[in-house]
Amino acid sequence: MKIVTTLLLSLFASSVLFAQSGKTVRVQTRANSTVENWTPYEAHTVDNLKGFKKKKEPALSVFGGYKTDRQEATGFFRTEKINGRWWIIDPEGYLFHHRAVVAFGPGTSKKQQLAFQEKFGTRAQWVKAETEMLRSYGFNGAGAWSAVEDIRTSQTPLVYTLIVNPMGNYKHEHVKKYGGTYKVASWQGYRFNLPMVFDDEFDKYVEQALAPLARYKDDPYLLGYFTDNELPWYTDALDRHLNFLAKDEPGYLAARKWLDERKGKEATVADITEEDRLAFSAFFFETYMQKVTSVLRRIDPNHMYLGCRFNQDKNQELTNPAIFKVAGKYMDIISINHYRQWQPEQERMNNWGEWSGKPFLITEWYVKGEDSGLPNATGAGWNVPTQDDRGIFYENFCLQLLRNPYSVGWHWFRYQDNDPEDLTTDPSNRDSNKGIVDSEYSPWLPLLRRMEKVNKQAYTLTRYFDSQK
Repeated sequence: MKIVTTLLLSLFASSVLFAQSGKTVRVQTRANSTVENWTPYEAHTVDNLKGFKKKKEPALSVFGGYKTDRQEATGFFRTEKINGRWWIIDPEGYLFHHRAVVAFGPGTSKKQQLAFQEKFGTRAQWVKAETEMLRSYGFNGAGAWSAVEDIRTSQTPLVYTLIVNPMGNYKHEHVKKYGGTYKVASWQGYRFNLPMVFDDEFDKYVEQALAPLARYKDDPYLLGYFTDNELPWYTDALDRHLNFLAKDEPGYLAARKWLDERKGKEATVADITEEDRLAFSAFFFETYMQKVTSVLRRIDPNHMYLGCRFNQDKNQELTNPAIFKVAGKYMDIISINHYRQWQPEQERMNNWGEWSGKPFLITEWYVKGEDSGLPNATGAGWNVPTQDDRGIFYENFCLQLLRNPYSVGWHWFRYQDNDPEDLTTDPSNRDSNKGIVDSEYSPWLPLLRRMEKVNKQAYTLTRYFDSQK
């Protein structure tokens, strides 16, 4: 019942928005190919926006920034709020909107490698051809898990990001103490949904993970860094530390000390209030932030910290003001992976910006087409009937982002489709049509043509939406 109610509320809110902004297109969706029933959603497209007139976009800087009003140039990317809207500012001082593709790199399965050799032959030819392809459809960047060293060899590289995994690395070592697996682990693999931020040993892994970043500190094409991915920041972390951890574990000792200082040594788990939970969740999260950013800023003082990629679907941090207040202290841009909703909600996006005082990037999202010939039974993205429907989904989703003054870009997940025959991959990345190209590097043209409509009008669309306020 809760899911149905949420869907109905989302549809109602969408219908109000659409009524104000022009005609819509109806798209059938389902969670994956194993779900029998389809649900219709209304979608905006660029061509149907009420009163919107396409215009020639401003000339672009070498980084892809808009050559309009020039701001202070620092030689590296930064952010600035201008007339109520957040922008990334490129190294030359121009307004910049990051439109990237995640995992921009050649596939590793046998099928993908054979297709790569036949079509490109060398990695240099691949990065040249596919960078040109991305730019031709209005993309200007590469998201997490991309072939960074190949990108950097290009004459005019895409604006790229880097991801490192200090907590992920530490988890892999820590789990060995428990026989190679935890008895009680979350979907991310953390015991009791608790990243081990209080362990002194974690500090060593932060240094190890971030030390290699020194080689990138002078590169103007680097947007910034992510650390880890979709860590669980649950609101009841205080209860979990005290209920589930052994009394000699660093996490238990830190939580017990925090509760003693807040409520007295006689306090028990039964005395914990919701206010306590929110306050501890902030303390818990800030411990991670402090450890990571203190090392990152020392190693590379030039580039932005893009956060730890919150998960919109399964975690609780995106409705927790205390978490966002901390995030705003340490992150330059807040990164959010967005799944299982038809479109981002304006009220929630405004909350993210108001609570943190910072802009955000959507760093993962996708939709799968059932005309691709792939099973499409796994993954968190929606299923739709066709590639054109994928493009309509993209248009609608991006228009909601461009409408919001805290949004500074998006990273589509991903460059290439999964290869179902590659059993070395994570099951959620095994059988689905997530890419803008298939496993043989053929582009999904109906999708890309609709992507291009939004991408190449992004600046004009922001001005259109801002004029309506």
